[in-house]
Amino acid sequence: MPDLLIKNAKIFYDNYLQPAEIVIDEGKISRIAKEADVIAGEVIDAAGSLVLPAGIDVHVHFREPGLTQKEDWYTGSCAAAAGGITTVVDHPNTLPPTIDKKSFSEKLKLASRKSIVDFGIHGGVTNNLEKLPELWEEGVIAFGEIFMAESTGGLNIDEITLESALKVINQLGALAAIHAEDDAIRLECDALLKNDMSPASHSRARPNICEATAVQKAVEVLRKTGAKGHICHISAFESVGVLGRDRYIARQKGLSPITCEVAPHHLFLSTRDWDRLGCYGKMNPPLRDRRSVKFLLNSLNDGSVDIVASDHAPHCETEKDVDIKTAPSGVPGVETLMPLMLMAVKKNLLPLGRMIDATSAAPARIFGLDRHSKGRLGVGFDADLIIVDTKKVTPIKGDHLHGKVGWTPFEGIEAIFPEITISRGDVIWDGEISASHGRGVFLSGQGKSMDTDEHR
Repeated sequence: MPDLLIKNAKIFYDNYLQPAEIVIDEGKISRIAKEADVIAGEVIDAAGSLVLPAGIDVHVHFREPGLTQKEDWYTGSCAAAAGGITTVVDHPNTLPPTIDKKSFSEKLKLASRKSIVDFGIHGGVTNNLEKLPELWEEGVIAFGEIFMAESTGGLNIDEITLESALKVINQLGALAAIHAEDDAIRLECDALLKNDMSPASHSRARPNICEATAVQKAVEVLRKTGAKGHICHISAFESVGVLGRDRYIARQKGLSPITCEVAPHHLFLSTRDWDRLGCYGKMNPPLRDRRSVKFLLNSLNDGSVDIVASDHAPHCETEKDVDIKTAPSGVPGVETLMPLMLMAVKKNLLPLGRMIDATSAAPARIFGLDRHSKGRLGVGFDADLIIVDTKKVTPIKGDHLHGKVGWTPFEGIEAIFPEITISRGDVIWDGEISASHGRGVFLSGQGKSMDTDEHR
């Protein structure tokens, strides 16, 4: 007898919405049919709602170890589940940073005890080049985010170290995820704006050219070293142009494309929001003008931008309630990623199929999570699903979210939250969290054999 049957569902199949029933057994989808005609241990009546692949967020900062006043693996994973995310990949700028086997093991132990969603871990890159092979063997998903400029956590490296690191990453066959901002331009702009204390000065302190210049440098060194590359949180329209030119050349030469992601705060917020948000709108890269926002959405539509990732980076209100120079950079976002993207589909800002690819299939493919049966609503894949009633539109409220900090830059913006979130066949959200600490499993990167992965 199968474990679970979802009936009266609508799924997106062959570019159409179609009625379906989904049979789930031992955590995986075992059958999809218009009428499954089976008896299951549990039945969920979707009542005509959409059943979609759950989201995969490859860019979160869950702050543990060391910064648990902002977030921890339990609260962060609860926020993910409530927002329709069932797989996350955590970045390395914690305390201690994830830059060697010892710090990796510490984070893995904490996440395994606390996370209610499945998870991967990225490896940090500083002056630790000799440690990169051991991190790869331990199972990091990718290396990054590799900071080309100063940001939260102080893990930025110079261009010489970047090239050396990418040579090692290429030898390992790993992926480099790069935070592209040019530090020389940042420092020059900071000096010019040192007396400007307006929140909007942060966008001018890290202008579009700061990012685009760094993207161009990253492309050059990635091609020089042969390393596989992914650019984190693209925000400037010029950066998309740089990557577009490289993709054209790569196609001519038969090379793999350098991929990129966009964060919801760069799709749905702009410099117009500085007056409303103040220091709560400070993040790196910063808020951009409407031209970049519109260009990014169009680029997500046409596939020039590959995926959406939250860059969930929460800070406490007491840390944000200071001047713009002192306030830390980063905003929470893991719980609002899928609801905002679902609302964008409802508003006809992008097609449903493109949204599904950008939030599940493409992240799984780019970061190697498809080897863990992630990223698709298909037979044989993990039953990571959300049930969505698209008629239920609600405003986002910070005090209704499940992370620790209790605020959101998207306050009051309309969104569509999932009714039910299912992870490997288990209902983990149905209006409240219904999963225990530590039910999430570790998803290793390609440097670690699946046969030796004791957590999977």
